[in-house]
Parts: sequence; C-alpha cells; structure tokens
Amino acid sequence: MINKYNNAPINLSEGNIFLDGVKVMDGVACTIKVAISTWTGKQLGERTPSTKVTGYAPTVTVTRRRNTPWLKELYTKYIKEGRTPEFTIQGIMDDKASDYYSDYGSDTVTAIGCVPTGDINLLNLDANGDILDDALNFNAKDVI
Repeated sequence: MINKYNNAPINLSEGNIFLDGVKVMDGVACTIKVAISTWTGKQLGERTPSTKVTGYAPTVTVTRRRNTPWLKELYTKYIKEGRTPEFTIQGIMDDKASDYYSDYGSDTVTAIGCVPTGDINLLNLDANGDILDDALNFNAKDVI
C-alpha cells in the first residue's frame, strides 16, 4: 500500500483546447461558463420570495497567442460574406497527477453553436514589445 500525504489539486495548465476538432496549438486559456437566468418574486402573504430558473446562457472565452492570420481570415471569410460564423469549442482538463483525475478521469466540456462576440483585433502594436494574446469571446447555443 502506498501512503499518500500530499494533496494534488488540479494544475490548470494541463489540458487542451479544440476548435472545430482541431487542437489549438497556440492556446493559452479557455473558460466555458453558463450564466443561469432566474425569476424571483413572491405572492401575497409570502414573506420571502421564491426563485425559479428560467434559462441559461453559455459563454466561451479562448485566449491564444497570435501566430497565424486566423482572425483576419475569420473576418474576411465570414463577416464580409454576411454569414454568421459558428464553431464547436471543446476544452479538456487532463492533469493526470491530480486527485480529481485519479477519482474521475479527464474532464471534457464541449460548447456547440459558438458565435464570436465583441471585438476582433486585426492589428496590435505595443512599444513595450509584449507578447500578443487574443481573447476571443463567444456566445454558445448549448454545452454538452
């Protein structure tokens, strides 16, 4: 029997991001969230309100180092043609050295129907010479 004295929390750098099934090799971070929409109210005679879930809104943020003209291609291919771009984004947490992995295995979340929102940076210059990371935001139709 092996004695275990140290905890092994998840190392967030152990994972992968896939965009339409292709591994994002320049990926830095990925966050997939679900915002819960609720209604809260009360009826006559109630002293405390009740809350009911009325829906949800998944969002995705992918941060990547820019080393390809991907954003310009996205803009040209989809926006200028008048079509709505839609992606499937998958994140996999697979820190094999973590307690989570030993108990549950890798954790995979797939967001479908992801449409870019917000700004698309086409050019960034900086006198400090920082490394260029692009944070791309998406609204998702659902999470599976």
